[in-house]
Amino acid sequence: MTYSNNLNICCLFLLFLASSLQTIVVGEPKVPCLFIFGDSLVDNGNNVNRNTTAKVNYFPYGIDFPGGPTGRFNNGRNIADILAELLGFDKYIAPFASSTNQDMLRGVNYGSGGSGILDETGHLFGDVINFNEQLSNHEVVISRMAKLLGSGSVARKHLSRCIYTVGMGNNDYLANYLPQYYAVTTPYTPHQFASLLIAHYSKQLRRLYDDGARKVAVFALGKLGCIPQQLATYGTSDASSCVETSNDVVQSFNENLKILIHDLNRNLPDAKFVYTRDTSDSESYGNISNLSEPCCGVSAEDGQCVAGSVPCSNRDAYLFWDSFHPTEAATLLSAKIAYGYMSPLFAESDAVAIY
Repeated sequence: MTYSNNLNICCLFLLFLASSLQTIVVGEPKVPCLFIFGDSLVDNGNNVNRNTTAKVNYFPYGIDFPGGPTGRFNNGRNIADILAELLGFDKYIAPFASSTNQDMLRGVNYGSGGSGILDETGHLFGDVINFNEQLSNHEVVISRMAKLLGSGSVARKHLSRCIYTVGMGNNDYLANYLPQYYAVTTPYTPHQFASLLIAHYSKQLRRLYDDGARKVAVFALGKLGCIPQQLATYGTSDASSCVETSNDVVQSFNENLKILIHDLNRNLPDAKFVYTRDTSDSESYGNISNLSEPCCGVSAEDGQCVAGSVPCSNRDAYLFWDSFHPTEAATLLSAKIAYGYMSPLFAESDAVAIY
């Protein structure tokens, strides 16, 4: 066989190999897109250029994140990042503040530190993006998406196959209601305040549904009485490691949220709202041993890490990064629990993407 024939066979083989590689499908995510609404637990940079005290684009935040300080409120990935990984996305969902047209088709992160269900809650921190404004931003994205895809109907079909995560209410309690409750200056009982929040939340979640959302994970509130800020502010009066009064107050919201989600699923055609928790009843934290102290040195004024301070070196052993937010290690545990609750939203999904 001549050199020329060998070369021809080699070229044919390379062409066949190239053609074959084009047919190999890289693993697709479980759903084509993920939209995230929430507060500082999911904020990945939306507050950085806003006039607010609720922003953390400085060291030691992001010390364990590849991009360094990005506006995420812990040392590394937040729960939105880890959920995106678990769902099979090859990149984190982009913040609304910097999302491109291509980003939009994969989803957008609208989260804003300090935000709440009530507009008045976010105003306590300056120019943050409350849930109502996050919904307005989503409607801007929908309009852009309709132009990009050629029609509103195509955009709505795409949106109906996305997963939406909504986690709101933390700041409505921590910054708004609980300080008034302990000071005995609020006109609301815990049940009345929970009912007020749920009434607003119901309208907001219905608005999200009207904008095309069909698969929605709505996060319950965690045990806010166990965070370092609550312990430092109100202390504990018994053997408990948490401020159980705060936990009891918040539980009223969660009970009402379960009822709301049941009503939404019953009354909205094709809706699949899922009550989602990110903590377990067993309270097993694996290798995490410090359950009450922040890993970084915190400011007495706002509970955030002091800029430029050196955090603890054994960060995987700490539940809390600062006075409010979990470490990446704790967040990983929470994300896996939440992912299990969210499974009905993607168990039978057809994740063919259009981007």
